Amino acid sequence: MNDALRRALISAGLDFADVAARLGVDPKTVEQWCAGRTPYARNRAALAELVGRAERELWPGVGHMRPRIQPGGEIVSIYPHRWAVPRETWLRHFSSAEHEIGILAYSALFLIEDPGILRTLADKARAGVKVRLLLGDPDSPEVAERGESEGIGDAMSARIRNALALLPPLTGLPTVEIRVHRTALYNSIYRSDDDLLVNPHIYGQPAETAPVLHARLMKAGMLAATYLESFEGVWNVALGSEP
Repeated sequence: MNDALRRALISAGLDFADVAARLGVDPKTVEQWCAGRTPYARNRAALAELVGRAERELWPGVGHMRPRIQPGGEIVSIYPHRWAVPRETWLRHFSSAEHEIGILAYSALFLIEDPGILRTLADKARAGVKVRLLLGDPDSPEVAERGESEGIGDAMSARIRNALALLPPLTGLPTVEIRVHRTALYNSIYRSDDDLLVNPHIYGQPAETAPVLHARLMKAGMLAATYLESFEGVWNVALGSEP
C-alpha cells in the first residue's frame, strides 16, 4: 500500500479518474499504484508533478541513485535523471559561481519557483556575478511542439509564463539579463563558471526523467566548450533583452 501517494491525491483533491484522465491511463492503473505498484519513470514524474510532491516522497528508495563519477575528466558525474540531482547540488552549483551563471531551458520552473535558488541567483548578481537566463518564448511553435512531444500540450507554455512571472526579484539587478528564445532545444544547460549541468532532452519524455551530465570546461577538452558554444548561439538569436 502506498499511503504517501494516497495522502497526496487526497490533499490535491484528485481521485483515480482525475489522475487517469490527466496521465492518459486507466483508472484501475492508478488504483494499482496506490495499492503499491510502482509506475514507470515517466508516470512517476508526471504524477509527482500533478500532486506537487517530490518523487522520493512518494516512492522512497526508487530515486536514491548515485551519480557515476569520472574523476579528472570533462565529465565529472552523470545522474540518471534530473529529479535524481539533489536540491543541495543545484544550490552548491550556483553558489560556487564567481564570474558567470547561465541558464538555458524552456521554463527552468523547478529552479525558479524555489525561493532559495532564486535568492542565490539574486545574491550572486548583487555580488557582481553575470547572470544570463534564456527561457523559451511561450508563444513560439517550438514550445508548442515540445509540449506536444511531452504529452502536456499548453502546460509547457503555462510553465514558462509562470517562470517569467517569478523573475521580478532578478530583473532590476544590473548584472542580470533575461531573454526568450525560439529554438528547438536539444539540451538544457545550467552554467556556473566552468562547470555545466547539462540535461539532454529525449523525445516523448519530460526533462526531469532525462539524464544530467556534470561537465567541466578544460583546456584540453572540447565537450563542455561545445555546449557553451550552443548557449552563445541561442543567446545571440534570442528575442530582446527582457521578456
